[in-house]
Formats: sequence, structure tokens, C-alpha cells
Amino acid sequence: MTLQLTEYSSPLGGVTAVLRDGRLCAMTFTDRWTGTERALRRRFGAVHCAPASAAPLARRLDAYFAGDLRAFDDLAIDPGGTPFQQRVWAELRRIAPGSTTTYGTIARAIDAPTAVRAVGAANGANPIWLVIPCHRAIGADGRLVGYAGGLERKRWLLAHEGALAEQPAPALA
Repeated sequence: MTLQLTEYSSPLGGVTAVLRDGRLCAMTFTDRWTGTERALRRRFGAVHCAPASAAPLARRLDAYFAGDLRAFDDLAIDPGGTPFQQRVWAELRRIAPGSTTTYGTIARAIDAPTAVRAVGAANGANPIWLVIPCHRAIGADGRLVGYAGGLERKRWLLAHEGALAEQPAPALA
């Protein structure tokens, strides 16, 4: 199977995105590509990644980082996952920019109120870190918890979206 691969330079570092049949199926920070590549092989078997035009996705990423926080709302995605993960990810896409939620709130929203840890695991397995906005899920006590890209990136994204209004988006090294 051939997947289309594109790269983008964001304020948070390099981003590698993978499309299948025009739908975004993975997006990761380039420094975390090895794990994403393994996940793609588990999902699709033998894969070949061919370069793709960065322009369509880059326009949306440019818009998001310039302040259009709804730039991904209608983006076609294909994250795969189990039916439970898909429910969690769909709920994450409903969280408005500038808002946060908790794993417990997501669990209740998908009618699985005792599955808080499973929601956390699904959040951690999210293959499209920005479009499925897992950074908007925080700890029940309001602390920033778990983020595959690191808590500094999570803090930056939440500040960029206005969820951490008391803090401007910090500069990253």
C-alpha cells in the first residue's frame, strides 16, 4: 500500500502527515515519526510512503497557527482505531477551541462513565494529534497531563487557543 507523506514546519517543530486516498490518517511531530511509522505498519501492513503535495494541508496548518482555530473542522480524516477509540476521537473533535475537558467528562459523553482510563488510553493512541484535539483533555484537577508531544507543546497549544488565557503561548526553543 502506498501512503502519501508530507512535511510541515510548525511553531512547535517539524510535523509529518500521512494521507490515504486524500484523507489524513496520521500526523505526528517529526521527532516521533518512528512510532507513527510502526503504527501505520500495524494498521496497513507493508506500506510505502511517497511524497505528496504539502499545499492543501499546509494551508490549513498555516491558518490554524495564524489564529483560525476552526481550520480543521471539515478536514477529511481516517484515523482507524477500534469502535471505542473512534467514539472518543469523535467526542474530542466536538471540544471547541479554547475549551478543555476531562477524561471523565468524555467517558460520560460517550455513555461509558466507568471507562475513564480507557478514554485516557484512546486519547494517547490518537494518530492525528492536532485535528483530533487530544491536547484539550486535561486532568480532573485541572492539571495538564499526558501528551505524546510533551507537556510544553500541550501548554503552547492550549495557550494559542485561549484555554490558558492567563498565559500567552510560550516560546519554544
